[in-house]
Amino acid sequence: MLDSTNQSCTLPDIAAEEKAKIGGQLQWVGMSDIEMPLQLAADVDVPATVARVRAEVSLDDEITKGIHMSRLYLACDKAFSANPIDFNQLQDLTKQFLISHKGLSQNALIEVEAEALLRRPALVSDHSGWRSYPIKLSVVQCKKTGLSLYLSFQVTYSSTCPCSAALARQLIQENFKQQFDPENIDFQAVVDWMGSEKGINATPHSQRSSAVIKVKLADNQTQVPLRKMIDLVENSLQTAVQAAVKRADEQAFALRNGQNLMFCEDAARRIKQTLSKEPAVKQFHLRVTHHESLHPHDATAEAYSV
Repeated sequence: MLDSTNQSCTLPDIAAEEKAKIGGQLQWVGMSDIEMPLQLAADVDVPATVARVRAEVSLDDEITKGIHMSRLYLACDKAFSANPIDFNQLQDLTKQFLISHKGLSQNALIEVEAEALLRRPALVSDHSGWRSYPIKLSVVQCKKTGLSLYLSFQVTYSSTCPCSAALARQLIQENFKQQFDPENIDFQAVVDWMGSEKGINATPHSQRSSAVIKVKLADNQTQVPLRKMIDLVENSLQTAVQAAVKRADEQAFALRNGQNLMFCEDAARRIKQTLSKEPAVKQFHLRVTHHESLHPHDATAEAYSV
């Protein structure tokens, strides 16, 4: 009887020994949602976290039954366990995937999804707080098109409706006309009235909104430009949500919302213009979603480089 703790026989390898009953090339084969530790080599300090990794290769040999998935996993395990992850590390992994599948595969990809915690300063006060940004790093090594590096991320911001703001201003104007005699205006009475709930009898609706951006970077990009890209987008919008908020910060946030009224179309155009001017961005795709407080549905806009 074979001792299972000391196996001396050769274990069967069906993927290598058997041929496919139905032949044909497959664009991508591999694994997704691989759990890996992640220490990101970015342009900002990011606490270590857990990543979900997608590792795949093409199956170009039409009669081979399957790839060697364990080789993909072991390569990822070695890289993610020992090194901070940047685009160089991911590019090296795709090369290892192809070496370990020589004769089977001509293309390889790896994607890394995680939540990146960044410390962000308050608008006015000396405080700061943590903000979590969903991110994805992607590297594709393709025989026909070469190397492609991508960074995807999501930014959350506030959007105040321009139409709603105009309607609210009209109601305030009508309220003012009813309250005061144009022939006898008391300046202090007007100031006091404007600072009361009676004075501001209508407010525009605003909502938490999100922008999902994917940028293609230069082939020689090494460090992950996370803070740079997030700052570009948040600065273009001006109303990114805040973590640490004192009353002075909340007032500054209210002012920013009032000075940056935005339909989803406005937000998308702001981001598009910013990304189009950034030399580090070779291509981009963006989608903004305004999670409406007026409607039970969302307002969306999408744009990409041409």
